Amino acid sequence: MLPVLPVVLLGLILPGFNSSLKTVRYEVTAEGLPQPVRIALVTDLHACAYGRGQRKLLDAVEELAPDLLLLGGDIFDDKLPDEKAAIFLREVSRKYPCFYVTGNHEYWSGEAAFQEKMACLEEFGIRRLCGEAVSVEVGSAAVELCGVDDPDAWGNSRGYTEYEDGSFREQLARAASQAENGRYTILLTHRPEQLALYASFGFDLVLAGHAHGGQWRIPGILNGLYAPDQGLFPPYAGGRYELDGTVMIVSRGLARESTRVPRFYDRPELVLIELKS
Repeated sequence: MLPVLPVVLLGLILPGFNSSLKTVRYEVTAEGLPQPVRIALVTDLHACAYGRGQRKLLDAVEELAPDLLLLGGDIFDDKLPDEKAAIFLREVSRKYPCFYVTGNHEYWSGEAAFQEKMACLEEFGIRRLCGEAVSVEVGSAAVELCGVDDPDAWGNSRGYTEYEDGSFREQLARAASQAENGRYTILLTHRPEQLALYASFGFDLVLAGHAHGGQWRIPGILNGLYAPDQGLFPPYAGGRYELDGTVMIVSRGLARESTRVPRFYDRPELVLIELKS
C-alpha cells in the first residue's frame, strides 16, 4: 500500500497536466452598442492538433456562435508544418468574418515560409490587419477593429519606442487615428506586455495572446511562472486587466505539442468576449 502523502501529491500533480481544451468567457461593457457583439478570440494555435480535421476546436468555436472570429497571431508555427493551421483557418473562414494579426513565430519561419502563410490567409479570404482600422458591423451594432503586426516584423521590440516609418508604434498611432469616430474601438495585437502603450492611444478593448498563460500555474496563488518578453512571474500571463479605461483580455492560447515544456494547470483555451451596453 502506497504511503498517503505520495498518493495525495500524485493526485494534485497529475490533473495539472490536463491539456484538454476549455472555453473561457468574458463580458465587457461597451456603452452605446444597440445589441451585443460576440467575439471569439483564437491565439497561439502553433499548428497544433485538435482532433481529426481539427474537429474539437472547430466544434468548440461553433458552440460559441460568434459574430466575429479574431486570430491573434502564432496560429502558424515556425517548426510544425502548416497543415493543421490551414485546415482550421479554411473551415472557420467559411462560417465567420475572420481578422488576423501576425505573431512572432510567423516571422521566425523565414521570409519564404512567411509569405506562404500569408498567402494562405489571402486564399481563405481572411483579412490581415497591419496598422489599420476597419469598421465592422454586426446587425445594428458597429465597432472599430484595429490590428498591428508583431514587433518581430521590425526586429523584436525596436518598434515599441521609435516612430520610424512602419514601426510597431507607428502602426498603433495610424490605427488609432483611423478609428477616431466615436465608436467602440478594439485593438487586436499579439503581445500583451505593452498595455500602458495601448492605453495611451485610448483603445477601449485590447485582445492579445503570446504569453501562453505563463506555462505553469498554481491556481489561486500563481497566475503564471514565465512568459516570453515578460520573464518570471509575468504580470499579463492571462486573464482580464484594466488601465486608464482600457480593458485588456489575454488568452492563454492553444499551443500544446509545440511547447518546450508541458503546460501545468494551464489548459489551452478558446476565449469568448461578449460586448454589451
